[in-house]
Amino acid sequence: MALLLAMSASAQERSGKGMVSGKVISAEGGVVDFATIYLKGTTFGTSTNQQGLYRLDAPEGEYVLVASAIGFATVERKIRLTAGGRVRADVTLPVKVQSLGEVTVSAGGVKRVNQSAFNAIALDAKELHNSTRNLSEALAKVPGVKLREAGGVGSDVNLSIDGFTGRHVKLFIDGIPQEGVGNSFSLNNIPVNFAERVEVYRGVVPVGFGTDALGGVVNVVTNKSRRRWFADASYSYGSFNTHRSYVNFGQTFRGGLTYEVNAFQNYSDNSYHIDTYVEHFNDDGTTSMREDQVERVRRFHDTYHNEAVTAKVGLVDKRFADRLMLGFTYARSYKEIQNGVIQSVVFGEKFRRGHSLMPSFEYRKRNLFTRGFDLTLTANYNDNLTQNVDTSAYRFNWLGEKKYMDGKLGEQSYQNAEFKNTNWNGTLTATYRLGEKHTFTVNHVLNDMRRKSRSDITSGISDYSVPKRTRKNITGLSYRLMPSERWNLSLFGKYYHQLNTGTVSTSSTGIGSYTESRQKTSALGYGAAGTYFALKGLQLKLSYEKAYRLPTSDELFGDDDLEMGAIELKPEKSDNLNINISYTHQWGRHELYAEATGVYRDTKDYIRRMTDKYSGNAYYASFVNHGKVVTKGFNLSARYTYDGWVSLGGTFNSMDAINKERYIAGTGEESPTYNVRIPNQPYMYANADLSLYWRGCLAKENTLSLTYDNLYMHTFPLYWENLGAEATKKRVPEQFAHNIGLTYSVKGGRYNFSVECKNFTDERLYDNFSLQKAGRAFYGKVRIYFSK
Repeated sequence: MALLLAMSASAQERSGKGMVSGKVISAEGGVVDFATIYLKGTTFGTSTNQQGLYRLDAPEGEYVLVASAIGFATVERKIRLTAGGRVRADVTLPVKVQSLGEVTVSAGGVKRVNQSAFNAIALDAKELHNSTRNLSEALAKVPGVKLREAGGVGSDVNLSIDGFTGRHVKLFIDGIPQEGVGNSFSLNNIPVNFAERVEVYRGVVPVGFGTDALGGVVNVVTNKSRRRWFADASYSYGSFNTHRSYVNFGQTFRGGLTYEVNAFQNYSDNSYHIDTYVEHFNDDGTTSMREDQVERVRRFHDTYHNEAVTAKVGLVDKRFADRLMLGFTYARSYKEIQNGVIQSVVFGEKFRRGHSLMPSFEYRKRNLFTRGFDLTLTANYNDNLTQNVDTSAYRFNWLGEKKYMDGKLGEQSYQNAEFKNTNWNGTLTATYRLGEKHTFTVNHVLNDMRRKSRSDITSGISDYSVPKRTRKNITGLSYRLMPSERWNLSLFGKYYHQLNTGTVSTSSTGIGSYTESRQKTSALGYGAAGTYFALKGLQLKLSYEKAYRLPTSDELFGDDDLEMGAIELKPEKSDNLNINISYTHQWGRHELYAEATGVYRDTKDYIRRMTDKYSGNAYYASFVNHGKVVTKGFNLSARYTYDGWVSLGGTFNSMDAINKERYIAGTGEESPTYNVRIPNQPYMYANADLSLYWRGCLAKENTLSLTYDNLYMHTFPLYWENLGAEATKKRVPEQFAHNIGLTYSVKGGRYNFSVECKNFTDERLYDNFSLQKAGRAFYGKVRIYFSK
């Protein structure tokens, strides 16, 4: 080897050339492959290999070495080459920083998201780690995103994106689908500390996720940077006896062995006040209610708690795998059911509990077998059990009083039932980069869900004796052309297949008289997405997709409690068009970011959630295909920041989903609701926030921050807005909520103390008709973080 180097140096000396070589890494310590290396003002250049190494020969002289890569800031450094000499020049590329949405985001994975042709945004969750928010609350300020909660901690949460509601939006954690994980481990109870960043894809979704989402994808990305050891622990306490705690610790050894543990819990009595009509139990055995008198009462049967722990162990940065991990998650929950799908129905002893067991596997390797070929394999198995108990012999009112029901059992539907869901999720993603311009991706996702139910009591809402099953296969293929950082184009196609077996009711009420049924469907979708940087800081995006959404297991089979299934549901199919323009400008210490998005979706066989009364005190939700719906709208967002001291921004969203089913099925008569807005959906909402930072407060590494934010929602109707008398129409009222928080971070974020006041004006808040949310509430949080 020494002889070869000497011969090389001798040849370079005779030719008058010198050599520069080195390694390019990111600020986080990872290898940067395909980085461009060149000498400024010359034609001498090269790129790094899969280990981030480069070598470049050039004539003797002084040069400026330039290193650049997509998603990283360009670095320049002066070098001097001598004939026959060798210069070592290692380069560390810092990630670009850009202000988007609510917080500052950085480029390791975030810039690549924002620079893609898809309408996507990434939130840096680290900026919220000192708050008491969960992941769903953190997402509420993304343009086009609306969070709808049915109540307090642990209540059902519906996340909509650009007018498409919860089941149109799919959840992923580190690119792994979370279908069927159960209520114990979901967006509304996972603390924001669990995530490093959250990626939100609105509308058209990349093939790499292999999903059937019409509305978009939320991908929670955890911290995978190599750290020798770390520990993150926090505890918060607040109104309504609410406790939250979180612990995360892990270690990576020199040989690549790594482990990590995440654990968290939530507890709340949810004993907040609401304003409602109250049914009174009279001494003579009768009941009465004054329709003109609203009383202020306290929720008395709404305790919720959940606990979850996730452990992972594996290898990183090995020749055969960049990441090879085995994981296991255990989660459990208990929830008292205070009311049904409307607030006037009161329960006092009904409850639900469940648990989930989920082993998982993850394998990732870049440049497998050959340069440019990347492979990702994931799999998880979820075994979750849910028990619904409704055996009370009493009827309750909002005062907590109870009345014996003369031998009738069950506050809603007499049951002591449990159902067991077993879910298999498997994904394969293979990507091949041909040079720097061409990328091919193949993705396949398999989801298989089986439900077995049993009940000690006969119930009308489900036939517990018949197993239920749904199996989905989705295959995607895409090609991306990226000739430069100024523009890129993606073309893709998807094949969908679903098989469902279960029961369908033959009764006119939709409940009872069940018979076995088998449904199979398949479809082919396709689309394109492109982006172009017209000027410095000005980016244009355009995307189109012919998409399908396959019915979920809850839509097909219900939840065996408050929701009835409909196995005959057809897939939703939609033509989706998105256009987006964004602009970023920096001058001195100031930065301005603005974005506008236009949305058009033509959806057929739209699956609509209905609220129905079955009999007596029983109310259920059900699902139906609703012909054709066209969604049109836009959202605007802007943010101004000043040198890390001030951040001011907000979003405005307007989304109209219009009924375009002109004729009533089977009659030929024109529908009275043709061209009318779909009911029970928010269509105009906005938010704004202001953050002030005092860096160096009392000590050099300490920071005091004050944050204010608000949420506005315009009134919207529960039923079709053109039917019935205006005075009697039921509407979710207009509302404007305000929150404020103060955080003091000590020693660069090692010790953190926070206090928050949510809804400090004590506004009456509703996301769903008559289901009132909490009023003014106070919370405090302590967090400690160590890392090396």
